[in-house]
Amino acid sequence: MAKKGASISGFPEWLPQERAIEQQVIDTLREVFELHGFLGIETAAVEMGSSLLKKGETSKEIYLLSRLREFGQDDETPVEEHLGLHFDLTVPLSRYVVENSGAVTFPFKRWQIQKVWRGERPQEGRYREFTQADIDIVGNGSLPEHYEVDAPLVMVEALERLRPFGLPKATVHANNRKLSEGFYRGVGVTDIESVLREVDKLDKISAAEVAQLLQDEAGCSPEQAAACLELAEVTATDSSHLRAAFDQLCEKHGIDKESEAYPLAQQGVETLAMIIDEAARIRPGSVMADLRIARGLDYYTGSVYETFLDGAEKLGSICSGGRYDNLVSQGSRKYPGVGLSIGVTRLISYILHTVQATTSRISPAAVMVAVWNEDERQTSDHIAAQLRQRGIACDVAPTAAKIGKQIKYADHLGIPYVWFPPQAGDPAAEVKPTGHQVKNIISGDQVDADPASWTPAPEYARRAVVVK
Repeated sequence: MAKKGASISGFPEWLPQERAIEQQVIDTLREVFELHGFLGIETAAVEMGSSLLKKGETSKEIYLLSRLREFGQDDETPVEEHLGLHFDLTVPLSRYVVENSGAVTFPFKRWQIQKVWRGERPQEGRYREFTQADIDIVGNGSLPEHYEVDAPLVMVEALERLRPFGLPKATVHANNRKLSEGFYRGVGVTDIESVLREVDKLDKISAAEVAQLLQDEAGCSPEQAAACLELAEVTATDSSHLRAAFDQLCEKHGIDKESEAYPLAQQGVETLAMIIDEAARIRPGSVMADLRIARGLDYYTGSVYETFLDGAEKLGSICSGGRYDNLVSQGSRKYPGVGLSIGVTRLISYILHTVQATTSRISPAAVMVAVWNEDERQTSDHIAAQLRQRGIACDVAPTAAKIGKQIKYADHLGIPYVWFPPQAGDPAAEVKPTGHQVKNIISGDQVDADPASWTPAPEYARRAVVVK
């Protein structure tokens, strides 16, 4: 990342070769999303404060907007009436769906890759400005449960396509909020949202610290806190193990099958069992049940997901999401949805700094056309235009310097080929070819070429990712 004295921490500015990696990652994600029929949209960077605060994570530090002339003036306008930068892409989607419900086809499958802004404390992998890549499937009135399998598997496929960038295997850890809520109610817990928020911290702090927070913040007794943490320890890769482990915990803590709480929990168990069994059938080893997954956002109502890279657990979740039934509504009409989001900037940081991936060349150009002298620049420009019309990315030498300097310039940018135009008029100091020639400055090969038909070798046609 570029280091600048005037830059603001938490707002990454990639160097050109780093930006090339980011762009290739984004292109790969978009390609996978569209292979699965998702439609691309873009929403405004700003939303009303009331939209950003409604049913979202109000603990986020939202960046508000104001005009310069208002700076420093006392402003008693409520946050809800200010404009603010969006901190995720799901809350803006809820507004978008309502406003365009008559124009989109349901289920509405959308992908969206945009920047978002959060008042985070900048650190490795966490930024104030970063890019997210989201997919969501939104229904009109109802949404079949099979989408709760489809959505995470699309993200697994997308992350699998990024393995050449040096990413390890990705595994989705799934839970269901109904399972957790039913169990919590069964042991006598009443402040469900607080428990979910505290359990969600298990990846950041110790179980003992979470147990204390459950007592201090959620009003749990020591016994209730212990039961909540026991539930969080359950993992399973098949439905029979999940059901057996859950029933054992219910029996241990006196949650009777005839109780009011059990049917809700059982509904969550069955949905989660369906997800891990179907995922195992379609893409074995991609999804596992992990009952510590809680997701702190309060709009999730069913399945919740966190995705981890094998061997890179310290990085934390790089893709998360879940099912929401009540976030999007218009009068009595509800638009239930399920979606996941990849933290693209966090991935890029990992790829650049941990994997140390780079590009085979800085410039996207495969060819640089040399210029013998400035009077002949039009000839070089014409050759470049011919190549570009055929889809071959190329550049033209910035000056008619010595050919050695022009080749050195191309080499600095990683451009593999230098094109030599034919001789025009009396030879100057340079020795010019009598016809078109192209030189591969990596292999040293130089051959005759025709700009109307020549193509670069496949390995040099486009930039590639290089993993050290």
